Amino acid sequence: MHKKDTRRSALKTFGLAAGAALLSATGQSRAAPMSAASLLPEGAASLRQLTRRLNEAPRRRDFKAVPMILQSPDQWDHEALSEVFAYRGGARQVWDNTEIAGPWLNLMRNTLNAQIWSYKHPGFLAVSATHGSAHLALFDQMMWDKYGLASFAGTGFTKNTLLEEQAAGTADPADYELADGAFSLHDNSIPALQRRGVVLLSCHNAIWECAARLIAADKNPDKLSIDALAAELTNHVIPDAIVTPGAVGTLVELQQAGFHYARS
Repeated sequence: MHKKDTRRSALKTFGLAAGAALLSATGQSRAAPMSAASLLPEGAASLRQLTRRLNEAPRRRDFKAVPMILQSPDQWDHEALSEVFAYRGGARQVWDNTEIAGPWLNLMRNTLNAQIWSYKHPGFLAVSATHGSAHLALFDQMMWDKYGLASFAGTGFTKNTLLEEQAAGTADPADYELADGAFSLHDNSIPALQRRGVVLLSCHNAIWECAARLIAADKNPDKLSIDALAAELTNHVIPDAIVTPGAVGTLVELQQAGFHYARS
């Protein structure tokens, strides 16, 4: 299959020196390669391998229309999701994250710290089943600007700040006890968690419902149908996130695969 390089706009939002993503002739893209500033712990060989496989797995971001209920694996990021289901390299936890302004990033960060350094589980895998208003954080800034998504995010959000790199992320990762370092509360961001191996699952149901809300609020400048608007939003889910048929439905599959449930 012929591949060509393309620059994905969401990488600019991240500010990562990750290089261009790959886009195939069928519109399947690959996730952005991990930044050189990976925060994966020593001894996490299995997690590192999973991260590599997820980087290589295609992401579908070329939809013209999507139905309300997805029925075929080619309608979501099936290959990447299957890699998550199959992971057996360490303890696994799935977070039920619903509120963009809630403590979800902080809780996942704290859990990673305890699992890695307190309980000595460097291969620990944290997954975010992201839906509700938290899913707004998985749309790139272009969608926030075009559709005024800040009005749905609540007080304190004028843009998608959860995609912004924090200054603490430049601290020496060898000093994991640094109170304002890369593993501290000063580096609660989506890019920081992704560099630690956290997997972010995107919810198709949340995308569809967001499209419906935009149409109801007359925030649909192109006058798209709901299936076309949901497709545009899906196409602007951040590159490394994994689009699923639905976060809550996927929670069941993850628990059957051995993931422990947590709620933020």
